[in-house]
Amino acid sequence: MTEISTKKVDWRALWASGDLARFCFISLGILLHATNETMVATVMPAMVGELAGVQLVGWSLAIYELGAIVAGAAAGRLVSYVELRTNMVVAALLYAAGALICAASPSMQLFLAGRLIEGLGGGALVSLAFVSVERLFSRAIWPQLFGVMSAIWGVAAFSGPLLGAVMTELLSWRWAFGVFTLGGTAMALASFLVLDTPEATRPSTGAGKAPPFPFMALGCLAIAVVLIASAGVDIALLRSSLLIVLGLAGLALFFYIDALKPRSRLFPARLFSWRTPVGAGMTMVAAFSIATCSFGVYGPLLLTSLHDIPLLTTGYIIAAESIAWSILSILVANAPPQRERLIIVCGALMIAAGIAGFAYTIPLGSIPLILVCALLQGGGFGIAWPFLTRVIVASAANDEQTIASAAVPTMQRIGYAVGAALAGIVANASGFSQGLSHDAAADVASWLFLAFVPLGILGCLAALRTSAAANRPLAVIG
Repeated sequence: MTEISTKKVDWRALWASGDLARFCFISLGILLHATNETMVATVMPAMVGELAGVQLVGWSLAIYELGAIVAGAAAGRLVSYVELRTNMVVAALLYAAGALICAASPSMQLFLAGRLIEGLGGGALVSLAFVSVERLFSRAIWPQLFGVMSAIWGVAAFSGPLLGAVMTELLSWRWAFGVFTLGGTAMALASFLVLDTPEATRPSTGAGKAPPFPFMALGCLAIAVVLIASAGVDIALLRSSLLIVLGLAGLALFFYIDALKPRSRLFPARLFSWRTPVGAGMTMVAAFSIATCSFGVYGPLLLTSLHDIPLLTTGYIIAAESIAWSILSILVANAPPQRERLIIVCGALMIAAGIAGFAYTIPLGSIPLILVCALLQGGGFGIAWPFLTRVIVASAANDEQTIASAAVPTMQRIGYAVGAALAGIVANASGFSQGLSHDAAADVASWLFLAFVPLGILGCLAALRTSAAANRPLAVIG
């Protein structure tokens, strides 16, 4: 491992030692996962046209995120018992196998099985990338390396939709997944050559000290998401209502069980209590993560079905949302503390305005107005999320700050999984249960976004409560 005594990264020393190439390699896992996560939106219209199964579109993101949550939680613990290199090889092969199943799927059901396996592999790759930085590099340069990894995530997030659109237009949607099959396989093979250091080829010392894996809690989460998603297939009032109630009860049980397991818990105490900035902030994270799934999952499908807008154009729109997130996040990064309350609230209002705006602009088909809504939604996340995360972590108890910092992205992924499942219910209930057609898409277009406006309002109210703590002295989060 290259030791660097100052906080300034000596990139030449890293390159000479081989550690820079090693860092680029482990960051490839983030690139593969994030690009695949966002790519599926722009391949969905062509895929549904070939495989049918529009009723299951919402599952494509829900099942992927569910796999990523479970694998991400597992991977960080497995390195205490199994060497890092072996973990990386298995994760990359899982990812490649899932992508291959997606590419060769003759039906939507088999495609979803591939997405689950992809999610397991991709979630593990992301978790292992962060573990690798901790295991293989000097603590002094962690902030810079984590910053580079965040930039890679941003690049992947807006390149994914474009990659999907380009591959679908030039070749086939199947080749879009074929690219990731090759990428995952190459990463698995290269792991034997790149991860050859002692830290990567032996388990952590002190095996048995790792926190236990939260099997019961994550099992409840998986069942809950599947129940909610199932409620949207073959819509029937009694059956669908019962599945939704059971799914929501399963979510409540997941959070309850997590709170009972202090050694393996994923979230801080009093998770949704608005009496604390942590509870209000996590409510804001959950509400907006759920409410903003509709456009990412169904936007390209609706735009191509209703207005014959080219896939590449829809890819640019989704990419613009991610670009707005990254750029505005950088622009407000050095805002003075007294501005934090205003920034959090403004970000929340921008997100809510984007959600409501899609209900008007998607049926209308105006590309400039749709782009404005996408920029509002992405930009709102970009300016609010860094400060929201800081308030949540700094307001947590001293012994829960590490848990709180990891809880924000975990809650975001859970929100995406639940949001995609709920979006599937709304889409199928308002027209897609009868199949994909222009009339069905017209019925779905407004309701799909209006249904989530209440959650957008809840997110704004939570932002107001959270921001009340933003002007208090906060510990610096490194």
